Amino acid sequence: MKKRNVRSTFFVVGQMVAEDRDGNLRRMVEDGHELGNHSWSHAQLTALSSSGIKAELARTQAIVKDRTGVTMQVMRPPYGSTDGRVAAESRREGLAQILWNVDTLDWRDRYASVVARRAAAATPGSIVLLHDIHRSTVAAVPSLISSFSRRGYTFVTVSELYGKRPAPGRKYTER
Repeated sequence: MKKRNVRSTFFVVGQMVAEDRDGNLRRMVEDGHELGNHSWSHAQLTALSSSGIKAELARTQAIVKDRTGVTMQVMRPPYGSTDGRVAAESRREGLAQILWNVDTLDWRDRYASVVARRAAAATPGSIVLLHDIHRSTVAAVPSLISSFSRRGYTFVTVSELYGKRPAPGRKYTER
């Protein structure tokens, strides 16, 4: 991504940030990527109490701010599972809810070619769901960048996609 000057939004899990000894989070920021909150433990937020949702989001906000100086403005609820309580807690934390309209199912089918084929369904304004924790997804990224570049697409962060700060608590799936 750095070689091709491509930026994106990485939704981070707080526990993984806490375990990051290789400086991955700091490198994401240095390379111009946006960071988003993906909860502390990847819990299904709708199954938690309001105080549990708040703790999942606030704890991740705090560790990312401590490690990078970045105050995240967007969040992705694990599994895309949201409701009025998740929206309310997101709003209180100043976080817009970002979902997706293209799901590569890369967590299920771990083949770079399959991930790339599914991502190719993106149209201008799409938000494509990818998980960088899977080697097959990382392997698919160079071909995705080439394919989308040939189609004239521009790669932007979620906040850039909307042209302004997304509204806290509101749910977004595409532009």
